[in-house]
This record gives sequence, C-alpha cells and structure tokens, in this order.
Amino acid sequence: MHMDNIFLTGVLRENIKSVVVPGAGGPAGINTIKSLKMARFDGKIVATDSSELSAGFFMASAYQVMPKVVDEEKYMTKLKQVIDNYEIEVLMPSSGYDIQLYSKYRKQIEELEAKPVVSDLESIEICYDKMMTFQKLNSKFDLPLTTANPERIHEFPVISKPRREKGGYDSIIIADEKDLRYVTSKFSNIIFQEYLPGTEYTVDVLCDLSKKPLVAVPRIRLETKGGISTKGKVVHDPQIERTCMDVAASIGIIGPCCIQMKGSKDGALKIVEVNPRMGGGTIFAALAGANFPAMVLDMVKEKEIVKPSFSEVTIIRYFEEIVIDKIDD
Repeated sequence: MHMDNIFLTGVLRENIKSVVVPGAGGPAGINTIKSLKMARFDGKIVATDSSELSAGFFMASAYQVMPKVVDEEKYMTKLKQVIDNYEIEVLMPSSGYDIQLYSKYRKQIEELEAKPVVSDLESIEICYDKMMTFQKLNSKFDLPLTTANPERIHEFPVISKPRREKGGYDSIIIADEKDLRYVTSKFSNIIFQEYLPGTEYTVDVLCDLSKKPLVAVPRIRLETKGGISTKGKVVHDPQIERTCMDVAASIGIIGPCCIQMKGSKDGALKIVEVNPRMGGGTIFAALAGANFPAMVLDMVKEKEIVKPSFSEVTIIRYFEEIVIDKIDD
C-alpha cells in the first residue's frame, strides 16, 4: 500500500471550529495534532501545555501555556479563558494529567458549550490505580498476579512499579529475595506484578460517548524508548480486539484508551494496564487507517461512526527538530 493513501484518510470536518489538544509537549498531544491534520481538519487547533517549549505549540494554529494541574483554581480559570477566547468546542483526551480536571469539571466545561471527551472520574481512577485495575478486571479477564503486599511474592522474577503511574515508567525487575527487600526498603506505594517475558502489544480502543466500544487496533511493540513505541506493527487479531473492547466496556471508557498486553512464559496474553486517553502511539492507528481524533470529532457532532478498516503496516518513528528564533512573551 502506498503511504500517501494512508496519510490523507478521513473526511473534512467542517462543523467543528476549534479544539483544544492538551499535553502538547508529549507524544499523545503531538500525535493528536498530526492526526487532525491528516484528516484535513480545517478548524483551529489550540495546543496547551505547562511548558512554553512544547513541540506541539509550533504545529498548532495557536497555543496557550497552562498552569500545573495541581493548582486546580488557576488551571480552570485559564482553561475557561482559552475556551472563551478561541470558541473551543472539543477538548481532546491527549494528556493523562489534564483529563482528570476535564472530567472533574465536566459540567462547568459543558456549560461553556465545550465538550470534554473523557471518561468519568471513577473510570479514570480505576485505570490509574493499578490495584484497582486488577480488582476490577481480574475476575473476567486474564491479568498478571498483582499485589501491593511483598509477602505474597514467592516466585521470581517479578516486576515492581508505582501503584499510580501514567505510562510504563519506573518499572524494576526483581530477581530474588534480596532485590525484593531492597526495593521495599527504598520505595513506597508500589505494586508487584508477575513478570511477563513475551510479546508486548498496545491496543488502541475507541468507545462512543455512551461508553460503547467501536473499534480496537492492536499493534506489536517492536521497540520502545522511555515507555514510548518507536517501532510497531499494526495487526489484525479478532480475539485481541474483542477482549480489549470488552475491557474498555467493563471499565466504562468514554472516547479513546490504550491497553497494554504482554505474553506470559506460557504464551498467554495478559492485560497489564489501561490508559484512559489517547496513547503515545495512537498515531500508529491513524497511519493504518483508524484515525481516532477524527472519529472523536464525528462523535461530538453525532455523526454516524462507521467502523474503519485498517491495514497491517509496520511503522518506525524518528526525532524531528524545531528551530525557534524567539519565544513570544
């Protein structure tokens, strides 16, 4: 398949005037901007981030530096200004931090005639707390043993990671009892998971505004750097697609999520984590033919969503530089 045929998939979205893309310094935000451009979106893309040196700022129509989300009052005051000034209609779920406030203040945002396409706070919390993820899903799906109690660890190796995290950072392989004692003495609020040595997948899932799963796009993570896919292969696998759509439905996802799966030593694929937002590699799905940001706009406008067909393609990524002469005050 010629790549030009993939880049320009999607229909011109004439009805949405402007959207906010948060997390413009991270891969998910940048990929959301790129996906909207691939779909020939002709409205205004307003990129936001807490850092003025965010790459997405220089790819968007306009940008705004936001306060940190920990200062909710300042953040929401600024967000209201952005919505009013740019006549924002849609807030994209491209930042793991911003979506929490989008969800918490959903009513106030919608009163401004803007639509935050994010899951409910309860669903977001289930995803961000790894013990809650395990407790919610373990009776219905295949998950690695997960515990916050080191006394339950009797086989090695195991993985330790923060109980709350956004992305696959700070994971440590624990080889034996000595490692276990060291990790528990140095870190708090961590969990332990069964070590999975097999093939790793990310599955992008899109649900509608009523929490109904629409499509799942699996990809094999061929190479990762800093928790982000740098090489991946999009594949068709009906069982994986069905399982991940069922996972999204069980949690109550609204809009996009990305689900991490990995093979056990016996070859069984297990659900490792669920991120209730656009993923850092969601662009892989768009390049294969399933443009999630474009479909989000159609959902908001209550257009009929036709399940997209996607191609089995291998995608590699690389850095690209942006030269800035002067940063506006």
